Amino acid sequence: MMVLIVCALCLGTLVGRLGWLNDYLPLVDNLSTGLLCALLFVVGVGLGNNKAIWRKLLRLGWRVAMIPLAVAAGSLLGALLSGFFLQMPFQDSLSVGAGFGWYSLSGLMLKELGNVQLGAIALLANCFREIVAMLLIPLIAKYLGKITAIAPGGATCMDTTMPVISKCCGESTALLGFISGSVLTALVPILVPIMYSLGR
Repeated sequence: MMVLIVCALCLGTLVGRLGWLNDYLPLVDNLSTGLLCALLFVVGVGLGNNKAIWRKLLRLGWRVAMIPLAVAAGSLLGALLSGFFLQMPFQDSLSVGAGFGWYSLSGLMLKELGNVQLGAIALLANCFREIVAMLLIPLIAKYLGKITAIAPGGATCMDTTMPVISKCCGESTALLGFISGSVLTALVPILVPIMYSLGR
C-alpha cells in the first residue's frame, strides 16, 4: 500500500508538472470532492456497522476515551512545537497534526480548503507518521509499555497498524487501539477545518 501511495503521488506530480490535465482541472477538483465524500461515507458505514466494538466500548466505560484524547493532545502539541521550529503559522501546523496519521483525508481536506501546498505537507507528514509508527510500535511495546504503543499509529490503529499492535501487544491492546483509532478517525474531519480556520 505504501508503495502504491508513493507511486500515485509521484505520478500525479509528474502529470501536474507536464500540464497534461490543465484543461480538466475543474473536473479534477470535482472528482476529488466526490471521492472525499465517498471516503467519509464508507468510514461512517464501517464505524456504524461494527456493533461488537461499540458493545465492548460500553463495557470498558468512559476511561477508555482517555487514550484517544491523550493521543490527540500529544499529536497537536507535537505539531505545534514542530511548526514553531519550522516557522509555520500555528494554524497550519495544527491542521497538519490533526490528521492523526490519516494522510489521504487530511491532505485532501486541506487542498479543498484552498491550500494545496499545506495539503501536500499533510499528506506526506501523516504518511511518514504511519511508516514510522510501524517501525516504532514493537520497540515502544517492549520498552515503554503496551498501551503506550497505541499512540504512534493515531487514526491508523483501526486499520493498517492494528496487525502490528496485535502481534506486539496482544488482542486486548489491539481492541483499545481500534477504539482509539476509531475515535481519532471520527475527529479528523472535524478538527482539520477547525484548526485550519483558527485566527484566519
